[in-house]
Amino acid sequence: MSASFRTGSGGRIDRSKPVNFTFDGVAYQGVRGDTLASALIANGVHLVGRSFKYHRPRGFMAAGSEEANAMVTVIRDAGRTTPNLRATQVEIYEGLTVISQNRWPSLKVDAGEINDKLSPLFASGFYYKTFMWPQSFWKDVYEPKIRAAAGFGEAPKEADPDRYLNRFAHCDVLVVGSGPAGLAATIAAVETGASVILCDEQAELGGSLLSETKATIEGRAARDWATDIIMSLALNDGVRLMTRTTAFGWYSDNFVALCERLTDHVAEPDARMPRERMWQVRARQVVIAAGAIERPLVFPENDRPGIMLADAARIFVNRYGVKPGNRAVVVTACDSAYQAALDLKAAGVEVPVIADIRPHGGAMMKEAEGAGIRVITGATVRGTKGRLRVSAVSLGRIGTDGVSINDRETVNCDLVLMSGGWTPTVHLFSQSRGKLKFDESKQIFIPGAARDEERSAGACRGVFEFGAVINDGFAAGHEAGRDAGFSKGALKTFDVDDAVDPEGFYTGALPHERDANRVKAFVDFQHDVTAKDIKLATREGFRSIEHVKRYTTTGMATDQGKTSNINALAIAAKAIDKPVPQVGLTTFRPPYTPTTFGLFAGTARGDLFDPVRKTPMHDAEAALGAAFEDVGLWKRAWYYPRSGESMHEAVNRECKTVRDKVGMFDATTLGKIEVVGPDAAEFMHRIYVNPFMKLEPGRLRYGIMTRDDGFVYDDGVVGRMTADRFHVTTTTGGAPRVLSHMEDYLQTEWTDLKVWLTSTTEQWAVIAVQGPHARDVLTPLVEGIDISRDGMPHMSVKEGRICGVPTRLFRMSFTGETGFEVNVPSAYGRAVWEAIHAEVVKYDGCAYGTEAMHVLRAEKGYIIVGQDTDGTLTPDEAGVGWAVGKAKADFVGKRGLMRPDLKDANRKQFVGLLTADPGVVLEEGGQITDMAEPAIGEHALGHITSAYWSSNLGRSIALCNLERGRSRYGETVYVPMPGGSIAVKVVDPIFIDKEGTRLNG
Repeated sequence: MSASFRTGSGGRIDRSKPVNFTFDGVAYQGVRGDTLASALIANGVHLVGRSFKYHRPRGFMAAGSEEANAMVTVIRDAGRTTPNLRATQVEIYEGLTVISQNRWPSLKVDAGEINDKLSPLFASGFYYKTFMWPQSFWKDVYEPKIRAAAGFGEAPKEADPDRYLNRFAHCDVLVVGSGPAGLAATIAAVETGASVILCDEQAELGGSLLSETKATIEGRAARDWATDIIMSLALNDGVRLMTRTTAFGWYSDNFVALCERLTDHVAEPDARMPRERMWQVRARQVVIAAGAIERPLVFPENDRPGIMLADAARIFVNRYGVKPGNRAVVVTACDSAYQAALDLKAAGVEVPVIADIRPHGGAMMKEAEGAGIRVITGATVRGTKGRLRVSAVSLGRIGTDGVSINDRETVNCDLVLMSGGWTPTVHLFSQSRGKLKFDESKQIFIPGAARDEERSAGACRGVFEFGAVINDGFAAGHEAGRDAGFSKGALKTFDVDDAVDPEGFYTGALPHERDANRVKAFVDFQHDVTAKDIKLATREGFRSIEHVKRYTTTGMATDQGKTSNINALAIAAKAIDKPVPQVGLTTFRPPYTPTTFGLFAGTARGDLFDPVRKTPMHDAEAALGAAFEDVGLWKRAWYYPRSGESMHEAVNRECKTVRDKVGMFDATTLGKIEVVGPDAAEFMHRIYVNPFMKLEPGRLRYGIMTRDDGFVYDDGVVGRMTADRFHVTTTTGGAPRVLSHMEDYLQTEWTDLKVWLTSTTEQWAVIAVQGPHARDVLTPLVEGIDISRDGMPHMSVKEGRICGVPTRLFRMSFTGETGFEVNVPSAYGRAVWEAIHAEVVKYDGCAYGTEAMHVLRAEKGYIIVGQDTDGTLTPDEAGVGWAVGKAKADFVGKRGLMRPDLKDANRKQFVGLLTADPGVVLEEGGQITDMAEPAIGEHALGHITSAYWSSNLGRSIALCNLERGRSRYGETVYVPMPGGSIAVKVVDPIFIDKEGTRLNG
């Protein structure tokens, strides 16, 4: 198609370089520098989508990231699709393929348009009221239908093949936004000597200056001034200029996340280039110069294609060289729309009338009338006509009573420009936890008290006059540079002329005499929320705007209320007769502008998302036929099946072998922390419930760690290697949090202690050798250590060599059998494993996995933190109260343990269970009750934490947390199950070798 709406000259496009693209299968041509929106407008295309709920025809409303209607899907090669992109931000390239969304079978003929006719059924909150009854319909009727209809755009079906990278950066001053305030702030900050990052989401720096044709700065055209400034900044080594880069989130301590789009605008991107890059920027000071968004007007049928914001039309004409229509009617309450009307008229667009809502019009009335444009003051819009594009607008004058409508007239047009004034873009400031304040005179929220080291400048803080914007930006940049520690440069002001002062505003719905319950005057264009929806929400009792938002969906999802918030607030405030500030303001959550999931994932995809973490012995275990399971971040040998064995048969064999002969187990995944320093013993004494001051070097102690509240946090064996060095082990899943817990206390509570903590989890490979022949297995391999019963008693540690390599040998057991844990440097793990395995085989032993380990420890009543504890058990309740140092003056959790509620006799305790039928294995998580058939809602006494078949006992066993558990020994309680209750006897949790003779063998 021909570009029939392209202006004869002007714009920042390259008319000599045509670009071919398709939209819904139709071929079009734009030029280099076009967005998809400007290229379609140049070809006379305004219908680009259907609305979310009513499937009403929708066109372009804005020209930037605030666009709420024109959502499209871009199709790359090999079926790669990206839905929900704003046509106003999609840069065209040769071969670009785009399709519209939310329509079937086509954009012009959409079956979903029936929803518009049935709109009385879809009033606000209809889903809360409609899908309640009958209850049986939810699963088979309501939910499937809702899920099928939900969504906007179609999610990609293929995995994203693009690459996304991440960078960290630091700067003295970060400037967000490159409009007049942002450029001036950057100049000022640079002049102080600060390093600066300037980012802007558009393809070019300059912001509103890119479409400015009237104003001059220092005697030069504003656009020329901006060009020179940008070129000088580009040549400065202390400045990083970032286009196509959105500051989408603000986090603690001036940490700002940026999304840099690198290849979306390129027809054939370099395969080595990432699609996007996330910049995590830590700035000493930040200047927010994000500008403002023009506010739509709320009037009947204000959503037809061809109805757009006045400044958007000005941008399309002046920056992209396209006419949004042939005949335009301007409806405004702000002077800036007058300049838009004049610019369109100069470009060849007929502008028969400006309807000014204000009773006395604006400052540019005479200039507009001098250009042949009729101005109607005190005007309102009664409605519009047109199906797939606006064809006429009905105007009237508001009577002196503010309600009646006089002098009605209909004006034929194919374009309606609206302006209700300007809304500062305060999302980043709000995310920084700064406090917003309400400007009563302008009816806008602006930044108030700041929380972080930042300041807002220009329109985003309610400064709209052009000269004031530039001067405000320069002052903010100078202040930021100074506060960052630089003292060069000086404050100055700029001489600005012929700029339009955007005075005037209107919030809420325009008056009209039509039935308000029938007409649709849209507030949130993306979600089809109308003025009557807002009023309905207030009638139904919602008073806070946060509640109104959720009930009506206004300001939700990707739009985040950019164009709807203030109007929704004003309508709600009027409905409940309260000032706007009392109604509140919705929360601005990051990302304010939609951001791809790929950017957040970065390189953490596939194996890099969930890395396969293996122990040094993994391949040797695999060679033995091990089946592996995921435990935390690790792959661990689960069991070792032999030919024809099921899992249960293999586990039973492994358990019997360990008890009767000998077994070996890969315990490398245990967390390991080296605690070193002159005050290491004092630190351990405070951080654990156990006494550690008198633990002798060469001895081990089972340590229990509690939180401040006294509940069990982690456990593990601690070895004192020397007077000032401890080798601490933790649970596999607890290693990171235990180290963090220790560091927290060391760095914030006990800063006087001279202690250093080092994670050594990856340094040591650990092989547990357990069973009656454990000592026999190790004797020929160990050098320089007496491992006899007397030479190395239970709970001792010695250093020496095994198989010729250094070892820390622990005499300990998690099975209740004679046991050792061999710690060797990870590089030697496999070699030592294979050597030990060769000895184990001589005694008809075997390797055993995590499942057998669980059974063996359960037979001895040993707890696993996180399985047998749930964060609400004290050491005593977990059966390890003997570990608590009774004479200790203090330790983490001591005060928590003194709470009266923890003395309640009815609290749960860790005990064992035996089923009346030995062959029945209980289910973990099963509830325990006093009665065999408890009534619904009956109080449960506790729950089962561990349940296994014990081949060594020839029966099932279970562990549980049970109210008054230890006082119930011998009692029968019940575990209700779908097939009937199971009777169980409460017993001591130690099922094998209560005397510990095996342990000390």
